Amino acid sequence: MALALPLRRPARLSPALSVVAVVALLALPLSPGGEGGAGPADAMSALVVAHSVVRLLRARRRPLTRTAAVVLGLPVIGVSLAAVHALSPGVGLAGLGRYLQIFVLVPAAVLLLLRDRSDVRLLAWSLVGLALWQGGIGVEQYLTGTGASYQGEELRAVGTFGAADVMGMATVVSFGLVCAVGLALGPGAPRVRATAAGCAVLLLLPLAVSFSRGAWIATGVTLTVQLVLAGLRRALRVGAVVVAACVVLVGGFGAGTALLQERVDSISQVTDAPDQSVLDRYTMWAAAGDMWRGHPLTGVGLKGFPEYRDGYASLALSSGSDTEGAGAAFRREPLLSPHNMYLLVLGEQGLIGLLCLAGGWLALLVCALRGLARSRAAGGRGLDCALVACGLLVWQLVDFVYADIGGPSTVLTAVCLGLAAWWGLVGGPGLRSEEGRPG
Repeated sequence: MALALPLRRPARLSPALSVVAVVALLALPLSPGGEGGAGPADAMSALVVAHSVVRLLRARRRPLTRTAAVVLGLPVIGVSLAAVHALSPGVGLAGLGRYLQIFVLVPAAVLLLLRDRSDVRLLAWSLVGLALWQGGIGVEQYLTGTGASYQGEELRAVGTFGAADVMGMATVVSFGLVCAVGLALGPGAPRVRATAAGCAVLLLLPLAVSFSRGAWIATGVTLTVQLVLAGLRRALRVGAVVVAACVVLVGGFGAGTALLQERVDSISQVTDAPDQSVLDRYTMWAAAGDMWRGHPLTGVGLKGFPEYRDGYASLALSSGSDTEGAGAAFRREPLLSPHNMYLLVLGEQGLIGLLCLAGGWLALLVCALRGLARSRAAGGRGLDCALVACGLLVWQLVDFVYADIGGPSTVLTAVCLGLAAWWGLVGGPGLRSEEGRPG
């Protein structure tokens, strides 16, 4: 009599791996002096959207809940109106496609492809891995003097993004640091939490030598929020460890430390004695505000800020910023945006666009925080995912005060918004059925 041995079904690959591929492609080096247009990660994000559509057609199920459709689809209204008022149909369509990619299509696709909390943790660890890779390259640039130019010295850490996108590595490292802290504060295995904590400490140095004041402020606010959400007692302990790590990592390097201290001090001097970069930013902020006053409801149209800038900016605005180093020759970069996402949207899309876009972000934040409360009610189940999602969203909302979309790393904004949307609209509400279960 033949014995029939039970055969195990092969484990199905997670559909979230296509989202991880977007993150992985940002580890590839960019050509020095590139224009910072669409890259391999952007092309992969289009495949992610197509992947989610194919899965929906095969499953024949409703793609999004009503709440998710409203929250994620809200930006379409303001962006579409602003596209109609663009300077030309071609410019309007280009801007419309970019905004829909970053704030609607890719976040919705990520939400649909994440199945459960294990997929969220997989995506979070991929962001940590990318941050360690880019941060390692950045630290080497700082130590060997092969980074982007900063006050005459080529020591600014930019990773593989080059001198044309000095915020790229800072953004990637910040995302990885926020994910690592969320994973370390969660209810995972001690070894996993210790590994995440170690990664967070390592990422402090590349963030410091990125010389990005906006990233420092956004990360400091976000880590404080994460620690408070995880518990005040734990926040005090971890805060002491972080301060000690900063002293050891930053204070242990002699080369460039004076420049780093000067950069830190400049944060408190933006009103008393601002440098030229801060003056340029203030001038462009005022120009964006004046554009909104002239076109209060729909703005000047998508991608209209560069064309209207000189008509609204004062004479204090410089002609551009200098970029050099990290394999690129000297180049004068024009100032084409106000470096404030809220003012950019207000100037180009008007009050309707700002309410639709920022309203959707605030709704996501409220949903994510409600999911965190449900996680606590469920005995801490999924707390690490909640801290990661809330942290990424808080970081992005704070960073948008000092930055806007642009560059290869922008696609990560869409991925992080999708992760936060999954937790706030699917993962967090799904914990209701688990509250009565034993931890």
